[in-house]
Amino acid sequence: MTPLTSAPGDSMLIASGTVIAPDAVHSPGWVEISAGRIVACAAGEPPRTPRHSFPHSTLAPGYVDVHVHGGGGHSFNDADSGVAAARIAATHLARGTTTLMASLVTASLDESERTVTALAALVEQGLLAGIHLEGPWLSPAHRGAHDDALLRIPDAESVDRLLRAGRGTVRMVTIAPELAGGLDAIRQIVGFGAVAAIGHTDADYDLTRQAIAAGASAGTHVFNTMRPLLHREPGPALALLENPAVFAELIADGVHLHPAIVKFITQSPARPVFVTDAMAAAGADDGEYKLGSLDVSVAGGQARLADGTIAGSVLTLSEAVRYAVHTAGVPLADAVRAATQNPADMIGLPDRGRLAAGHRADLIVLDAALHVTATMQSGAWCEA
Repeated sequence: MTPLTSAPGDSMLIASGTVIAPDAVHSPGWVEISAGRIVACAAGEPPRTPRHSFPHSTLAPGYVDVHVHGGGGHSFNDADSGVAAARIAATHLARGTTTLMASLVTASLDESERTVTALAALVEQGLLAGIHLEGPWLSPAHRGAHDDALLRIPDAESVDRLLRAGRGTVRMVTIAPELAGGLDAIRQIVGFGAVAAIGHTDADYDLTRQAIAAGASAGTHVFNTMRPLLHREPGPALALLENPAVFAELIADGVHLHPAIVKFITQSPARPVFVTDAMAAAGADDGEYKLGSLDVSVAGGQARLADGTIAGSVLTLSEAVRYAVHTAGVPLADAVRAATQNPADMIGLPDRGRLAAGHRADLIVLDAALHVTATMQSGAWCEA
């Protein structure tokens, strides 16, 4: 096989034993790339000798992580310069994630504004795909690993302040709609062109439906940090999962959800979106870390506060897909789409997450065990 070397402007044909296309699985199949874009993706033998052939592997789109707080020992909340953000992106890229959105936990308004302003420049440079504000407009009753003292009511002034700081780069905001002014804030967020995601919430079923009607189109790590689903009080999860227009985030790591729930969400009418919710310890050693202002201990693949509260994860999307397929029994094509085209669609990235003509040439090669053996970003193979 020809060594995996390339330049962003190269043209090449790539064949594989399996190719996961947007609406089909080709066995075999091929992809043609030119100038960093996909020119064609089709089933069968390639029309000419390919530059690269992976007869025993699966070719899939590069993973798209739209909820990640850090990795490689660094956190986006501390990313005052591009160095920390670049190391986080590199940590996840090494594991097949070619598109990354920076998630921020709750901080003071002043600190959040500074961080959003700094990260906006990195989005504009193309390092990041956008910014996700997970806080400060969250329920104290379901705050998870967010500093209770820094949570706020979503008044119009604070919402306007943080979204304007992003200069159009804030693509998603998690909000608890039951807070005073919550429904109006959802309309305000959507008016900025961002996704309003329901999460960290004590909202009931009916209010969640009202929030969706007001413009909310996603659920942040469904089932986690929200009112539980009960037979007489179905809470927000049912309202989110029953709606085919809603994107439902889930963390498939064996800590946040039972494998049966992982499979249940992927089979629900909602559009499943695998996220990592990864904190700084993803791709790093166990030990003591910070998540915003809170101390987090990481041991045995779990990140927790001193009181035992789960504090994000040490997950990568590569691990999430393997867990979903091998442990939860999710079909491979469904798992890949939940980690690629669904998250891209959720935050409005029309050229990511699909092996289809016109899309950015982001792709990964998976071995039989679903480990990423090669990654291409914008038409260039990444260093191993």
